[in-house]
Amino acid sequence: MKFTIKVDGETYEVEVDVAAPEQPQPGFVPPSGTYQAPVVAAPAAVASGGVDEKVEDESKVCRSPISGLVIRVDAEPGQAIDADETLMVLEAMKMETVITAPIAGKIAKINRAAGDPVKAGQVLIEFE
Repeated sequence: MKFTIKVDGETYEVEVDVAAPEQPQPGFVPPSGTYQAPVVAAPAAVASGGVDEKVEDESKVCRSPISGLVIRVDAEPGQAIDADETLMVLEAMKMETVITAPIAGKIAKINRAAGDPVKAGQVLIEFE
C-alpha cells in the first residue's frame, strides 16, 4: 500500500506492507477525526474496556472508542439529537476525536464530564 505524506513542506511517497486484508473495524477513526459510534453490540472484551459496565440494551449507549480525556461535552440529558450530531470531544495523544450520535433520539444520561479521563469501551452517553 502506498501513501503520500508531507513533512515540513517536503512530499514523500512511502510504501507499507499490509499483513491482512484491509477491513473497516469498529472504532475506526477516519482522517477527518470524526468518529461514528457503532450501533451494534461490541464484543465483551472491547465493550468492557477493563471496566465492568453492563447495559440492558447495547444499541442505546455510546461507548468511547479510545482511552483519553473528555475535553468538551456538547449535549445535555433530555436533549433530542439527530444521527451524526456532535455529542462530545475526546483528546488522546494531542489528537481530538469527535464523538457523534450513532442514532437519532433523546439523551437519557451523560456519564462523563469535561476533564474526566475515559477508557476505551466505557459508556459515555445513554439514550432513551
